Amino acid sequence: MASDLALEASLKAIAAAGIPAGKIDLIILATSTPDYIFPSTACLLQSKLGIRGAAAFDVQAVCSGFAYALTVAEKFIQSGSHRCALVVGTEIFSRILDWNDRGTCVLFGDGAGAVILEASEETGILASALHADGSQHGMLEVPGNICSGKVVGQPFVKMDGPAVFKFAVKVLAEVAQEVLERAGLDAAAIDWLIPHQANIRIIQSTAKKLGLPMEKIITTVDRHGNTSAASIPLALDTAVRDGRIKRGDTLMLEGVGGGFTWGAVLLKF
Repeated sequence: MASDLALEASLKAIAAAGIPAGKIDLIILATSTPDYIFPSTACLLQSKLGIRGAAAFDVQAVCSGFAYALTVAEKFIQSGSHRCALVVGTEIFSRILDWNDRGTCVLFGDGAGAVILEASEETGILASALHADGSQHGMLEVPGNICSGKVVGQPFVKMDGPAVFKFAVKVLAEVAQEVLERAGLDAAAIDWLIPHQANIRIIQSTAKKLGLPMEKIITTVDRHGNTSAASIPLALDTAVRDGRIKRGDTLMLEGVGGGFTWGAVLLKF
């Protein structure tokens, strides 16, 4: 279940942050593969963590989900209504793959990643931007649902790979530049780019458009596959734990996913 993976990731994030779970007053969970129609997977995670009273809800923006969730959490904290957010990306894409479709089943994986975001006098998130274009939904979708206890439509991932590639490279470069402009910085200020791990060709093309060497790009797609909303926090966790990312580094997180949705977050680690 997505909440089980989310629990493991959340416990590791809480331990890394060195805070008690009871300090968390906001849980935002990004997923396209929730445990149930309802309750939200965020509420199920909250129960498993033994937390009561904190706001908890899901965000559904597919592979952009973590960028969306992190940006929403930042706005809550900036408003002063909340002070400590648990932001999670978790997916069980194996549930919605057609194992006879080699254009999708070999690409996607299951996983979860999480971060703790706290109110502070120091600047953390420097700038962010979120976008969507619903007219492009047909490029990547699961065009099915449940009605009267039966599956209606197609319950598996359907993707137009070439169209997704072209669209993703374009918008990922654009949104990264947009966020840099909002922060008053240029691409040279980025210590590490942590993109959604869609595929290596998209990552390479995006890096080239931004003028960044691959040595500055965190990639885990070769190990984890495309874990959708979980891919950015999984890559972030990998690079923090292996020592590449250090305190004070400037990070660009960005993703693009079905919807179509896309977004980026520039932050000081």
